[in-house]
Amino acid sequence: MHWPDKDVLYTVIFGTETPAGRRFDIALIVTILLSILVLFLDSMGSVRAHYGGLLYGLEWGFTLLFTLEYGLRVYCAQNRAAYAKSFYGVIDLLAALPTYLAIFVPGASFLMVIRLLRVLRIFRVLKLMRYVNEANLLLRSLNQSRRKIIVFFSTLFILVTLFGSLLYVVEGPENGFTSIPTSIYWAIVTITTVGFGDITPQTALGRGIAAVTMLMGYAIIAVPTGIITAELGREMRREYNLRHCPQCDRSGHDGDARYCKYCGGAMEEER
Repeated sequence: MHWPDKDVLYTVIFGTETPAGRRFDIALIVTILLSILVLFLDSMGSVRAHYGGLLYGLEWGFTLLFTLEYGLRVYCAQNRAAYAKSFYGVIDLLAALPTYLAIFVPGASFLMVIRLLRVLRIFRVLKLMRYVNEANLLLRSLNQSRRKIIVFFSTLFILVTLFGSLLYVVEGPENGFTSIPTSIYWAIVTITTVGFGDITPQTALGRGIAAVTMLMGYAIIAVPTGIITAELGREMRREYNLRHCPQCDRSGHDGDARYCKYCGGAMEEER
């Protein structure tokens, strides 16, 4: 059997600069989306009852295509071990495994939703890699905020435990608060302003506590937003050199500037 030239395959499968490579990646993304659509339809009982056989056949067809594609990627990769261990290499492998796994573990085929991660290749196809820098900026902001966010969630956990325990004592099992974990669930739903309404306090004192919990929920929402926004502002100043002069409020100063290059005023030291 004559295998295709590895260099040609590599250019088509891994590259997006050539028309063939671009068409391959676009066809791959369309195939991935169609396989996910089949998965969604298969999860609907009424559709599966009428078209179960067709969906099963399509599922295996997509799986064989992804298996062949993964094999070709390994075959033509310049560094096979590096590709196999890379993010996309692991995702490419996991995209094909669930259908085989479902032979031994019923229901495992729904893990195929992981194929959606392969759509990230669209960043390369449409030359959107410059947006990755923006994503990195946001990730750095979240990383810088992690300690404050941990403290915030720790405080939030204490609050929902406190309010949940209070409602358990005040309302009791007869009003739906059958246990402290159930009451904490109510507190989480209430303080996050979701409000499913499946458990509601019936006594005047319980409703008073619920009102305080809801009002506190609105105040709490602003806390993580403020934390992340502040860190995002700092990262943007570092990334885009947006340091402002406190005198004239004009930006564009160097990070180590001591005086404004527009008005000559003293610059505030960055913390």
